[in-house]
Amino acid sequence: MHVDQFLAHPPRKVWRALTEPQLLERWLRMPNDIKPVVGHRFELLADPVPAAGFAGGPVACEVLAVEPERLLSISWGPEWTVTWRLEPEGRGTRLFLSHEGFDPDDEFQRMSRRIMGGGWRTGVPKALARVLDEMPDG
Repeated sequence: MHVDQFLAHPPRKVWRALTEPQLLERWLRMPNDIKPVVGHRFELLADPVPAAGFAGGPVACEVLAVEPERLLSISWGPEWTVTWRLEPEGRGTRLFLSHEGFDPDDEFQRMSRRIMGGGWRTGVPKALARVLDEMPDG
């Protein structure tokens, strides 16, 4: 799944929202201990999603690639990879999200893709924009 979103904030500010644990938690709604360091292992504390048969709890993640203010790629559980790519655009940032690794032959994976895809395309972008709007520019 791929999402393309324009954010009216500079890349350095968007980067902070992706890589500072307390800011990431505010828009992703998952407590975490992320650090933008390749190899850093961390957890996202996810709420249950009964419709997908997901009981909630910690999701093991690892930082796979980092290019400050340009790219962040993480493993999300054992199957998935989530990558954010930032490109300056005017006074803002074009944010590209890629969430890959879904198995189309697995019922749980198909349902997860539908549910997560809806979140990545609607609620999550609005929450991220709101957090960025509330952050000081400095």
